[in-house]
Amino acid sequence: MQQALNFREIGPAEFAFITGLLHRETGIRLAAGKEALVAGRLDKRLRHLGMADYPEYVRYLRTQPPAGGEMIQLINVLTTNETFFFREQQHFDFLRDVVVPARDRGRTLRLWSAASSTGEEAYTAAMVLSEALADAPWEIVGTDISSRVVDNARLGVYPITAAEKIPHPMLRKYCMRGREEYDGTMAVNRRLRGRVSFRQDNLMGQLGHLGRFDVIFLRNVMIYFDPETKRDLVLRLQDMLNPGGYLIVSHSESLNGIPSRLQMIEPSIYRIPGQPRG
Repeated sequence: MQQALNFREIGPAEFAFITGLLHRETGIRLAAGKEALVAGRLDKRLRHLGMADYPEYVRYLRTQPPAGGEMIQLINVLTTNETFFFREQQHFDFLRDVVVPARDRGRTLRLWSAASSTGEEAYTAAMVLSEALADAPWEIVGTDISSRVVDNARLGVYPITAAEKIPHPMLRKYCMRGREEYDGTMAVNRRLRGRVSFRQDNLMGQLGHLGRFDVIFLRNVMIYFDPETKRDLVLRLQDMLNPGGYLIVSHSESLNGIPSRLQMIEPSIYRIPGQPRG
């Protein structure tokens, strides 16, 4: 019988310091009770650095600049990046059936996949818009705080099992099966990848450089935020929507209790007042 891995134990002071850094930089709050998760994810990092324990690692973190390399490594390791193609498909149906017909035909439809992880959400939206808009202009931007997942999203290469959620006609049209050394994988084709741009960005930072959007997907993100962080983020994102634009969160999330100009259209879908020219 295989023995369980023995991770270095993390003490209360070190756990508080590391999770405090994570909260300050990302808005993600890991409460007491997550010590095993943090230790399990960071153990490999300590081994790589040749460090004996967490007090030594904390001393090292204290010497690092706020946006330094080790902070990026810490974020890459501790942030959760679970996603898959056509997750919560009702949102993509809404994009096709409601957003596209009512769009402002005088300009490019812009969609932002915030916290885009490894890119499945952004590429799903790209498939939907490519089918619904044909030659009409559209653009998708994906952002994530983790440089690791942004690099993966740009490649657009996934395990072949990821294809199970993609409708077969779209799978044939927009994806390629890997061969030889890429056997067991699939890749989003170059044409679709060219319509989606990915960049590393922090939702807690300044975001105005991204411009305004008709749709913002912010799904399965705010569940990790405390109420104050969630409120601040929603108030900033509403100002990045074009008139009549939509903020879409996951079905497990709600904006209840957050004062904003956003109006609920249906559970998990919110609209800023205004009317696209159509």
